[in-house]
Amino acid sequence: MLRNREIQLLLLVMVTISLTAVVVAAFMSPATIAIVFLLSALLIGSSLLFTRWRYRELAKLSVYLRDISSGNDSLDVRDNQEGELSILKNDIYKVTLMLSEHRSLLQRDKVQLTDAISDISHQLKTPLTSMTVMADLLSAPDLPPDKRAEFTHHIRIQLERIDWLVSSLLKLSKMDAKTIPFKKDKIRIKELIHKAIEPVMIPMDIKGQTLSMAGDDEVSFVGDFNWTIEAIINLLKNGVEHTPEGGAIAITFFENALFTEIIIADNGGGIPKADLPYIFKRFYKGKNANEGSIGIGLAMAHSIVSSQNGVIDVTSDSGKGTQFRIKFYKHVI
Repeated sequence: MLRNREIQLLLLVMVTISLTAVVVAAFMSPATIAIVFLLSALLIGSSLLFTRWRYRELAKLSVYLRDISSGNDSLDVRDNQEGELSILKNDIYKVTLMLSEHRSLLQRDKVQLTDAISDISHQLKTPLTSMTVMADLLSAPDLPPDKRAEFTHHIRIQLERIDWLVSSLLKLSKMDAKTIPFKKDKIRIKELIHKAIEPVMIPMDIKGQTLSMAGDDEVSFVGDFNWTIEAIINLLKNGVEHTPEGGAIAITFFENALFTEIIIADNGGGIPKADLPYIFKRFYKGKNANEGSIGIGLAMAHSIVSSQNGVIDVTSDSGKGTQFRIKFYKHVI
């Protein structure tokens, strides 16, 4: 402790003051000199003891901080007393809790990233394996022309599937990182719906499905036109896939002082109750999912709506159909 520069300066100041007091007392009685000398010794001794105690406490804090940096978040340095050291301990404990929360979040993100990589690998493995087999078959010199054309067609389909999957995952990752600048334009719902139904009209015609739309022409909301179209398309595709031939899909929309709502309903087979809590989860495929389903369309729609101050809910009854409700709030809630 005596090697510390702060202690050396403290001792120098105290000894100087004490010697000055002794010199002054020398002009007085011997008893006064003795009292001044005794008081000086007590002052210097108590100061050294107090300083030594403070350094011990600081040394404990150093050990505590080293343990925290090693990942031990269970330690509690608080002493519930008053004073500067107690305040410092409480502040350090608050920082410890914050670091613990950040460490937990990072661990959770790490697990999610690992799961996502595993899911992506699984999704890519199937079409890649299929294309590898068909590529080997195409190399056979005696392969009939019709089979060669068929395998070539299937390879193109698998390549398109991979391209769509990679593109969708890239979009989702950008939304998760909040790096996509969503526009805030005034959008008329009727115009939005007309644009969104274009990609699903041919599949609906093939299955003989009907589409109805109801809502006032002036209904609108503030958001990004192109991204919202993508969300609506994913919901419509889900309805077309799970609605039987001759079925119906209905779109209604309205607005009030709080929000603008879009309802997309079908009379398909419905979603099992056990699947409802998970249908917006990435790569989740329910019991009624199609064989070629990847489980990313509804997750994409959910992320797009959520990024625009909106919410999306689903209600479904087995055998009676499914209803998606999108609400875009006019003010942050």
